[in-house]
Amino acid sequence: MAAAELNVTVTHSSEKHDLHVTAQQDRTEPVVQDLARAVEEATGVPLTFQKLIFKGKSLKEMEMPLSALGIQNGCRVMLIGEKSNPEEEVELKKLKNLEKSVEKIANHLEELSKELAGIQQILPENFKDSRLKRKGLVKKVQAFLAECDTVEENICQETERLQSTNLALAE
Repeated sequence: MAAAELNVTVTHSSEKHDLHVTAQQDRTEPVVQDLARAVEEATGVPLTFQKLIFKGKSLKEMEMPLSALGIQNGCRVMLIGEKSNPEEEVELKKLKNLEKSVEKIANHLEELSKELAGIQQILPENFKDSRLKRKGLVKKVQAFLAECDTVEENICQETERLQSTNLALAE
């Protein structure tokens, strides 16, 4: 059975970072994504701008267990990538916080949707006031979902703009 944690050395430019990589999200062993997060913390290079290389091969599959790639305690992994500029870091942090907030709202909305579906199933035809109230709630939820779609579209556009700007700067 593979270990739930690994110690690896990551080289980035002329720097060496000894990292302790721990399995996240109830996994039994660390995966590439766990390594990438540890690298991001240690180096400041955002996950999206990292290229991790082990024995000449790029580590692209984020859910791949490190042991399946032959990465064990003491192994060396190379990092290619640069930190983004401070202004962009601020914007990326704002986007990350917004993403968390949207996720919380989506979860809450899902709970409300289940509750509303339950109410819908128990309302008899002769409860006209209750049915009208439910219909009003459904319209509000639909309007909120449309607004969420607009916000999501704006976030995607902004993320693409930031990534294309970063790629242009890297070239």
